[in-house]
Amino acid sequence: MATLKEKRTCGQRCEDFGQFVWNSDNGTLFGRKLIKWVYISLYYVAFYIVMTALFCLAIYVLMYTLDPYAPDYQDRLSSPGVMVWPDTYEDEKVVIAYNTSNTKSWVKMVNSIRTLIHPYNDTLQKHCNPHNCTAGRYFLQNSFNGPNHTKWACAFYQSMLGDCSGIDDPTFGYTTSQPCVIIKMNRIIGFLPNNRTGLAPRLNCTVLEGGENVSGYEYFPYNGTYDLSYFPYYGKLAQPTYVNPLVAVKFNLVKQKTAKIECRVVANNIAYENYYDPFEGKVIFNLTTMS
Repeated sequence: MATLKEKRTCGQRCEDFGQFVWNSDNGTLFGRKLIKWVYISLYYVAFYIVMTALFCLAIYVLMYTLDPYAPDYQDRLSSPGVMVWPDTYEDEKVVIAYNTSNTKSWVKMVNSIRTLIHPYNDTLQKHCNPHNCTAGRYFLQNSFNGPNHTKWACAFYQSMLGDCSGIDDPTFGYTTSQPCVIIKMNRIIGFLPNNRTGLAPRLNCTVLEGGENVSGYEYFPYNGTYDLSYFPYYGKLAQPTYVNPLVAVKFNLVKQKTAKIECRVVANNIAYENYYDPFEGKVIFNLTTMS
């Protein structure tokens, strides 16, 4: 008959664990001699040094093959998106509605326009973009002749927005039934509108609904053109002082003073019928004023 195993006390268990940690009789630490622990430590040190070196080498090779000035793949950005200010976006709709006699209804919209055009201040643009650009021609640059190894960017002055510049009317018409909206075309590196044909892209606004409530509208700059001198865009690193060209539209609302409007950038290589991207090449917004 087998004898029962003797039950060990807590003190004996602690003594056994201490013996496992350091056995002075055999000279082992956690069951291994010290020389074994040295070999194991050296192995893992060498292993992680090699792994770290391989990782750094892979990152170096990857970064060496990348162009710091432009992404390698831009196949999803063949046509620019279009945005409108005031930027009162609601899901996929833009609703610009205000009451001329209620400051709270339009002050946020006016502030959003002011924020947009702040970098376009005439004095600031003269300082940041002093290069004399030739209007009506693409500004092609094959070298970095700008300051600090950059490329030049053309100035766009706030005053070019005329009655919608906010200089003479800081409320941009939102205290009347003649509000201004500003249309901006998003940037795409290397994009040349109209494929070197020499024709500048222009903005064309159409009243889709409520045509009887719009007696007219005016573009700034004249004819609503985005001058070719602002193209191509070479990227933020190459052109740190670049600003998008803008077009402002001043509407004159009458009668019921509400309308649904589409503003489209017209160029032969700017798409505007993309079902999956309603803001590609165009923007549709509802404009309503009350008094």
